[in-house]
Amino acid sequence: MKLGAFSVSLNVKDIKVSKAFYEKLGFKQFSGDVSMNYVIMKNQNTLIGLFQGMFTGNILTFNPGWDQAGKNLDSFDDVRDIQKELKKSKVSIAIQADESSTGPASFAISDPDGNSILIDQHR
Repeated sequence: MKLGAFSVSLNVKDIKVSKAFYEKLGFKQFSGDVSMNYVIMKNQNTLIGLFQGMFTGNILTFNPGWDQAGKNLDSFDDVRDIQKELKKSKVSIAIQADESSTGPASFAISDPDGNSILIDQHR
């Protein structure tokens, strides 16, 4: 199963303060917009999303179809195929992707400790 690019999506209290903190750790803004309360920060192959007021808790995020630089992969496992495999393995899907659709879609699961995992395909 190819899950694609990995990042941690952090729920932050103040996007500007958090962005400045991660810049001190060598992260640079990769995408997003502070005025829209989210930025994606990158340090080498490590991606951290900072999100103010968009969700509760922190989320492990995987992006099928993208590499760690956000570039399209020639070959990848579609989000709907990943979801079907997890269902076969009896993993509970909290938010499901429409399996009759194509293109961008996402679904959400939780690990045994309640950590949220988002599988989010953008193409």
